[in-house]
Parts: sequence; structure tokens; C-alpha cells
Amino acid sequence: EGSPTKQECMTENEKQIIQPKIIFCLDRRQKLLCPGKSLYRALLDSVTSSDENVKFQIIHEEHKVLLQVEICEIGGNIFRLKIDEASPLRARYKVPDVLIKEPTTQRLFISQKEPGILVLSSVNEDYKLQVTAYPFQVELQSKGETVLSMNSNGLLYFEHLRPPPKVRIFWEKQEDLGLWQEKFGSFLDIKAHGPSSVGMDFSLHGFDHVYGIPQHTEALLLKNTSDGDAYRLYNLDIFGHKIHDKIGIYGSVPLLLAHKPNRTTGIFWLNSSETLVDINTKAVHMLSGSAAETAKQRAMPLTDVRWMSESGIIDVFLLMGPTAFDIFKQFAQLTGTQALPPLFSLGYHQCRWNYEDEQDVKAVDAGFDEHDIPYDVIWLDIEHTDGKKYFTWDKKKFQNPRKMQEHLRKKKRKLVVIVDPHVKIDPTYTLYSQAKDKGYFVKDRNGQDFEGICWPGSSCYLDFTNPEVRKWYADQFAFKTYKVSMGLLRPNCNPKDAVHYNNWEHREVHNLYGFYQQMATAEGLIRRSSGKERPFVLTRSFFAGSQKYGAVWTGDNTAEWGYLKISIPMLLTISMAGISFCGADVGGFIGDPEPELLVRWYQAGAYQPFFRGHSNMESKRREPWLFGEKNTQIIREAIRERYVLLPYLYTLFYRAHTAAEPVMRPLWIEFPGKIETFGVENEYMLGNALLVHPVTEQEAKTVSVLLPGSDEIWYDFRKFKRMEDLGTLKIPVTLENIPVFQRGGTVIPLKTTAGKSTEWMIDVSYELHVALDTEACAVGELYLDDGHSFQYLHKKQFLYQKFTFHKNVLSSRDESGQYHTTCVVERVIVLGFGQQPTFVTACSKDGKRKEVVFTYNTKTSALTLENLALSIDADWEICIN
Repeated sequence: EGSPTKQECMTENEKQIIQPKIIFCLDRRQKLLCPGKSLYRALLDSVTSSDENVKFQIIHEEHKVLLQVEICEIGGNIFRLKIDEASPLRARYKVPDVLIKEPTTQRLFISQKEPGILVLSSVNEDYKLQVTAYPFQVELQSKGETVLSMNSNGLLYFEHLRPPPKVRIFWEKQEDLGLWQEKFGSFLDIKAHGPSSVGMDFSLHGFDHVYGIPQHTEALLLKNTSDGDAYRLYNLDIFGHKIHDKIGIYGSVPLLLAHKPNRTTGIFWLNSSETLVDINTKAVHMLSGSAAETAKQRAMPLTDVRWMSESGIIDVFLLMGPTAFDIFKQFAQLTGTQALPPLFSLGYHQCRWNYEDEQDVKAVDAGFDEHDIPYDVIWLDIEHTDGKKYFTWDKKKFQNPRKMQEHLRKKKRKLVVIVDPHVKIDPTYTLYSQAKDKGYFVKDRNGQDFEGICWPGSSCYLDFTNPEVRKWYADQFAFKTYKVSMGLLRPNCNPKDAVHYNNWEHREVHNLYGFYQQMATAEGLIRRSSGKERPFVLTRSFFAGSQKYGAVWTGDNTAEWGYLKISIPMLLTISMAGISFCGADVGGFIGDPEPELLVRWYQAGAYQPFFRGHSNMESKRREPWLFGEKNTQIIREAIRERYVLLPYLYTLFYRAHTAAEPVMRPLWIEFPGKIETFGVENEYMLGNALLVHPVTEQEAKTVSVLLPGSDEIWYDFRKFKRMEDLGTLKIPVTLENIPVFQRGGTVIPLKTTAGKSTEWMIDVSYELHVALDTEACAVGELYLDDGHSFQYLHKKQFLYQKFTFHKNVLSSRDESGQYHTTCVVERVIVLGFGQQPTFVTACSKDGKRKEVVFTYNTKTSALTLENLALSIDADWEICIN
């Protein structure tokens, strides 16, 4: 769990001083540059072309500093634009380690070069980049249509590195703009290398729906910022963060998606310093036909996106789709896919700051059994340690942690604890003394170990940007050193002028710090199992590419209805940014939820990727059985629904891992041509088959549900009945459950019953829910492996079964893999089957046929096939006559 950040350890007054001021000077300096004619000119005589890229220089007409521009095409409809100083005083920071490899490029051809114009064509000639020399701008066209243009508003901004001013009066004049130092409250930020911010504008033609750039407690659709604050990307803990606020919180992924009915486009701004994003959507008038013949004009949407970063270079990837799923693959091609989680981590997690001691842990564990509620993981927050010294145990409260974990292991459950990046200053603390001796801590601007105040008191911070530190840190997770199941992180902030590995200031790497700690922790957990076991690492601080190392949660939310409601667009936005394994603290971390709110949050969380109840030490205890028998029963049923659904959910994670498809996705991704879905944020798709509408209003008796698609069929997931109407419907709700619908044309694999934990359910039989579409067809799939090792990857020890229903025949076919299991498909329910059959037979691969017992419900048109005992890892057919 990311640990408390420095912000968490500040007083409220200090927080209010630092929040608005910290972005003031960057924002104001770049905002001095207004839209208009750019002062940059491209020097087209400097153009060079190779198999890797096209390069040329641009010059600012006033200060005459040369910048180097590099453009390349990357296979898979991706274009990259880099701008750096041609001859900087010192190297500028370029983000390492986020890209999984240096992308393979394709040659761009110079198809046109004349005074003032350069046109570059892609290999297949579908895309052209037109470079205009003065004012400098780049236009990207797809089959003759302009998709986006860069610097068309003239907002390219690049503060070149310069020597510090020698005259004190000059320094003081520049100080007002924060060029060489900034003050906020008692904090002083000395900029040793002076101003170095960069920025650029992008115009998205025909687009007025934009998404992405997590993390904010904001709506799904990004809003116009022309009359207010820009979206801020700056990883920071804000305890009890406000709803509908554009200030950055725990994580940052600088990926923006734009969508219109026939195209999705993405912009990935690879910069890890503090970044602001301004958005302005407007209508522009386009001439329709010949201007000489007609004066008719039509309004077309145009969205201007302006990126501004405190430092680094301009390094931007243009993801050309053209579909949303293409964008997800393109982003994964650059930054990697979601790590395949161990199966237990998809179960329910019970957490609190803090469970007091071994007896408390055992009592909570026993409570789940007593109340017949499944769960997989119990968590310990920072109080389990010896004086907040991580990798240690409080020997009075946890006298025998190995025995406690063995007790849980025998019950097929896990323990997770928190590890924070700050290290208590204590010469007798081995972790501290070793790190200090090796020089592994972040330095202050004077070269001394930076010291901050956090939970343990005075602390130093490990420099995770250093690969040697990451390796050493990973070694701390070895069983001989630290005996615990898995890791949880919540990385802290450092002053911007703190100094990291290779003498880079913290301002350059700020948004990468948590990314690196999660990387090191995941590596440590893999290494301690000799590369055999998949790790589970949850972090609160993240960046682009964090999906490779584990899961993310949305941080310290509050036990109020508004936070339940905003958690849906927050999770959808994180999911679109490549991080499928995400969730929000069920019940709200801060405060005490009323029983109805807690019930509704469990019902929502059960249908979201990461499912954990969590609360802080000021909150009342809230184990699921503490709110009366009725509420206990409803929560029990919600958690059981989650466990029964795990085969489908695990299959979705396999698709996220191999094909970069988000597990939880906005409606518009599945229905890209349906404009009515573009702004929907109170419901979502879980995979392509389930539509989930959490209840987020108090005492709700009905909810308005959008069932999209004029040619779609939807079924009530629990009652199996076909929904008679489409569009926006008023659906009655009770406290017992939330509306969930299965999409016609899909097959969902489920377990027939829930067990005490995921490991208890390995041998539980399966059932298939086959929902027929308008053609009486359906398809689906099941992914299965051992649930914990890497053998699926190294030895093809997995099962990938495809189910097809066509012409009244349900078939199961092994697509690939070599995993074997004794599990069987026990039951099949066919939804929307037109009439009662006369007989049903099942035929296995060896040709054996048997008659199948069935029942048909004339009211719901659901056909149930029982006692099938068909091997899940074999090919077979069921024929309905």
C-alpha cells in the first residue's frame, strides 16, 4: 500500500499552503505564452532521413536557441515525436525503464519537399505527416483526413538550460516567476539548473470526447479547463481528497484518449515531472463543398490539449488506433501489459489500519468461517512492525508471525503487510545502517542524506531510481530475511530539489518513484521463490507501465455516498490507462459508513477488479458481520457472487495480460458508435459480457440503466429473463442486489458454488451461462492454469477453452495450452432459447453420446441442462433438438 506520503505527515495548514502554490510558477510561466503564431521556425535544409527516423532542427526567432526534432513511425500505427536541445549545457532527463524496450521503427519516406513544406509518408502510405516550416507545426493525416495537429496554436514551449545569473538584482526579478527558486510556506525549492519546463499543444480534429490522464477524483469525460484549473499530474497523497478536483493525487499516467464514432486516438506524453494538462473543446466552422458555390458552413468539434511539464524533454507517442482496443494494444506495446495476478488476489481482501495482534488476526479469520463468508487475504498495516521499522515485527503483538501465517496457510488463506519507502533513522536498525553505509538514500541539495518526518519520526528515503538500490531492496524480501506472504506499498514524496542517482533532481523523477518501488518489490517476491511464483504487490503511487508489476488502489477515500459514486469513473479511467488490476477501498477508508452505504459498496466492489474492504484506525470496526443479520446476509451474498464469478474474471485478466483488453471498461469501448454511451460513468462493462450498474444513491428504489445497442439482447444476470426494452430504463431495486445484465451473444463460465477461499474452490465444478443473441448464437472462453506459478508462461501449462453456440449446438474446443484438470462442466443454462426441446444429447471427443437431463422455463425462456459431468479440458458438443 503506498505508505503515507510526506503530505500525510504534514499539518492541515502546511497542506493548504503547499497545494496551490506548488504549481503556481510553472503554470504562470507557460500561460504567458498565449495561442497565436509560433515563434519557432523549422530549418528544412537540416533534414536528415534514415531507416530509424527523420531529423531536423527548429529555431526560436527571438532567443535563437536550436532544438532537435526527431520523428519516427513505430510498427502498429504509432508515431513518436521528440524535441530536445540541439546542444544543451547538460543532458536533459529522458524517462528510462517505462518503455519495455526501445521501439522498433519503420522508415518514413519524404514524399514531398518544397520551400516551407515537408511531407513524410508511412510505409503503407495510409498516414502522412506534414511539417510546415513557419510557423512550425506538424499535421498528422490518415487517408487524407487530418486527425491531429501539433503546435497549431503556437504553444510549443521549451526553456533551454542556461548558466545561473550573476547579478543579484536580475536573480530577484526572475525569482517572481520561479525560474531559479520557489517558496511556498516554509518550503524553499532551489533549482540548481534553472528553469527547464517544456510544453506543446495538440489539436484533435472532429473530437469532443476525451478521457484518461489519471489520477483525479473526477468525471469520466475530461472537462474544459479554459475557465479553471488545468488537470495536474503530480503523485501526491491528499488525505480525504475532494471530489471533482483536478489536482493530482496518488498516481499519474500521462495518456489521453480521444474518441468519436469512427475513430479513437491517443496521446502518450512521456514525462515524469510535474505536468499540467489544459483542455479546450470548441466548435469550428468548416466550409461544406466549394466556397465559391455555397456559403454553407458546418460546425465540427475540435479539442485542443496543451501539455506542460516542469522539466525533461518533449517525448510524445501518437497512438492512431483506429479503435479503442487498438489504442490499448499500442500503449501495451510500449509500456507492457497487466501482469497476470495470482488467483487468490482476485478474491476478497480484509484490511484495517490496524489489526492489533495475532489473536485479533485469528479472531477475524474465524469470524469469516463462523459467518460462512469467503475471503482470501487478511492485511496488516504499519502497526505490525517494531516501531515502524519495516521488515520487522512487533514482538509483543506478533510473537510468532511464522506460526500465524502457517495457521492461515492451512486454511488456504494469505497474509499481506505494508512496506513503506521511508526508513527510520536508527543506527541499530539493520535496514537503515546497511542503506546508509552503501549510500542508498536520496540526498538533499547539499549532498547529505535527505531527512523527512513520517510515521517512524525522522526518516531517510531509499533511492529506488538506482538499479543497485532496487536489487538490494528486492533481496530484503528473501524468506531468510523477511517471513511474510506479499507486499503492499504507498510511496512518499520528496522535495523537488532532493537529489537522486546520477545526480538527477527529484523534480525530474517524481512521478516515477512509486513505480520503481513497486518494480523492486515485485522482483523481490519473484526472486525469493526462485522465479516460480507470481507476486502480488499493491501500490497507491503509479505511473505508465505500473501494470507490469501488480495492482493499484485509489487511496484514502471517505465513507460517503459521493466517494462510492466517483470511484466508478476513477477506476474506469485507471483501467483505460493500462492498469486493469484496480479497486477502491470498500466502505471508504475514512469515517464510518452507514450500513446501507457499506452494503452498496460491497455490491459494487464484488464486480470490480480489486476487491478489498479497508478502514483507518479512527473508524469503528466494520467486519462484514457487525451490521446485523440482514446486512450480513446481503454482504455474504455479494462476496459469494464474486467467488462464483472468478472463472470469468480470471479469463478477463488473461485477456488483459495477453491482449491488453481492460477488465473493467466504459460502455463506449464496447459500443463505439453509440454516442449515448460516450459520457456514461454510473455503469460499466465487466469484459464484453456483463453490464454492471452499482446503486450509488441513498434509499434508491429505482435506477436509470442504459442498455445500449438497437441490435443487442440483454438478460437479467440473476433471473435469466430477457429485457423487453432497450435504451434507458427505470429498473426497480431493493437492498438485496444491484442490476447486472448479460449481453446476448456471450458465454460466461462460473463456478457452481462459492468456497471458503479461492484455493478451496479448485475442484468445484463449472456452469456456463449461454446468452443467445438475435441470431441465436453465442461465444465465450475460459482460461485456466494453476493460479499461482509462471508455468503458464514457461511450459504452456494452461487451458484456453472456447465455447460456441450455433444452430442449437454448444461446443467446447481447446484453443491452446497443455493444462489438465479433473474439473467438469456440471450445468449449462441457455438464456433466450425459443422453445422447449424434445431431447438433448452430449457427445464427447471419443464419440460417446449420452442423454442430458433438462428443464425449460417458459416464463424466462431459460433452458437448464443438469448433471453433465463434461470434462472442462476436453472437446465436446451438446446437441439440442
